[in-house]
Amino acid sequence: MQAVKITEHGDTDVIEYGEYPDPTVGPNDVLVDVKAGALNHLDIWVRRGLPTLDLEMPHVPGSDAAGIVEAVGDDVTQFEPGDRVAVTAGVSCGHCEFCRDGDPTLCVNFHLLGEHVTGVHSEYTAVPEDNLIPVPDGVDWVTAGSTSLVFQTAWRLLIDRADIEPGEKVLVLGASGGVGHAAVQIADYAGAEVYATGSTEAKLEYARDHGADHVVNYEQQNFAEWVRSETGGRGVDVVVDYIGAGTWRDSIKSLAKNGRLVTCGGTAGGNPETDIPRIFWNQLQIIGSTMGSPGQVDDVMELVWDGTFEPSIREVVPMSDTARAHDIVEQREGFGKVVVRPDSEL
Repeated sequence: MQAVKITEHGDTDVIEYGEYPDPTVGPNDVLVDVKAGALNHLDIWVRRGLPTLDLEMPHVPGSDAAGIVEAVGDDVTQFEPGDRVAVTAGVSCGHCEFCRDGDPTLCVNFHLLGEHVTGVHSEYTAVPEDNLIPVPDGVDWVTAGSTSLVFQTAWRLLIDRADIEPGEKVLVLGASGGVGHAAVQIADYAGAEVYATGSTEAKLEYARDHGADHVVNYEQQNFAEWVRSETGGRGVDVVVDYIGAGTWRDSIKSLAKNGRLVTCGGTAGGNPETDIPRIFWNQLQIIGSTMGSPGQVDDVMELVWDGTFEPSIREVVPMSDTARAHDIVEQREGFGKVVVRPDSEL
């Protein structure tokens, strides 16, 4: 089969598209004929290399994909050939003390398809049946293959970890990114007053159209000062900051007393300077979050499938052009997801 391959860690010139061994289908695995997948910023980090990663090369990246079930292992009970499915990337052991309560994201061995093990950006992929969710008829492959990771991440981040309530003020940084554009819609759905940042008028207009009540161009104005001005000096109840370095201190400054900063990543750097006195004096909470539990995935994806949440697609490109897809994500061109499809599907 044909697959996207990273031959070593580095720039986009390490990305290839070519022959790769067909997947082996284990007893609990499902073989999927991939119709579409999508990039996440995670794919950029995997390509560049992380201190904790020790991958066998070449490595197939990709944590988002959707397609049709081609075959199932002997012990599979949830799916059969012909089913339409989407991938959910989190994998847990299922028996350690931290995931026995049904939340696999707390597993001590939690890992992601495409990051720690073989990913799904290939013509075919074999994944455990627990890593698939049904896709209803009528949902197009681009939507199905590009929404699972960001919408489940944003849903858990806001609904579970931040526990937002109607009427609360929520600031979403990078509202045009994958998680950002999902977070704006989810915060609005939950009844929050949504504040959002972006770097162009087009991105800000997109945020307005999808639920933001207040927007600011962070290239032209300090967003913490803007938040204080917009809220009469009070600040917001929740800040969604997956950017990290460069925004962290201003995110903390943006919070009201007893506010919560929730994070699921650090796309601009994972070790920002912080403001400990402000944290303890204002009794702030710093909350981490990763992916979503099975129930959370089901809840949010139902709202994607029925059209309540609208994924934004920047561009659809063939998998053979994945290097350019990485460039689009890294250069922050446009807003929403970059989708890749097997060349045979175009």
